[in-house]
Amino acid sequence: MLNPDRYFDADPTIRGIARRLYRKVERLPLVCPHGHVDPRLLADNTPFPDPTELIIIPDHYIFRMFYSQGIPLEAVGVPRKDGGPVEIDHRKIWQIFGDNFRLFRGTPTGCWLKQELAEVFGIDEPLNSNSAMGIYDRIAERLSQPDFLPRALFDRFNIEALVTTDGASDRLEYHRKIRESGWKGRVLPTFRPDKAVNILQPGWKDEIALLGQATGREISSFSAYLSGLEDQRRFFISMGATATDHGVVEPFTTELCRSEVE
Repeated sequence: MLNPDRYFDADPTIRGIARRLYRKVERLPLVCPHGHVDPRLLADNTPFPDPTELIIIPDHYIFRMFYSQGIPLEAVGVPRKDGGPVEIDHRKIWQIFGDNFRLFRGTPTGCWLKQELAEVFGIDEPLNSNSAMGIYDRIAERLSQPDFLPRALFDRFNIEALVTTDGASDRLEYHRKIRESGWKGRVLPTFRPDKAVNILQPGWKDEIALLGQATGREISSFSAYLSGLEDQRRFFISMGATATDHGVVEPFTTELCRSEVE
């Protein structure tokens, strides 16, 4: 069973204060202003895949830990860029997860994995080599139930608003689908134009082409480029966006005359 004070200070006095403060807010709705949840999950509202595909394969915190300990990414089903073969036996991958779960002791990843197992799936049994397959089957069985559909979990978690991260050229079709479905969950987009503004990033020209398709503009000049970004920002606002998000690697700027820009 998880220690209810696991995130609080070891000092009894400070821990007592933290506990009292937490109890005042623990039942309040969640407002999630930044996240990487795929809006398609909530638009389609179909059952989640098996435990391995849901928890291990897409989580870089998990597979990077394995890789640091000499476990090949292919062994845990991570797709290769060249399309080469990877392990497809998801039960086998989960067994590797159980065999190596000890690696996450004392890490944030370990904290949230234990909380996920206990509070979402009701599994208090420690995950290890011996328990791995039994826990896999229990999670798989729960994922097949209606109360584990994405929208049901959204409601269960008491989420007031969930904000996604979306590229500048995104058509937001899944946000539109959520709106048109009549479901009351509040899922909002965030305008993140990193791929469109980092001219050194591979695929930048492809992203500009997609931006042109999304806006119906021919983007062949700097002014058209700015207009395309402005069009998309207005579109995002119309779909409920209230913020932009920027991954700034370094604060390098330079001044150019108009002809140099073009």
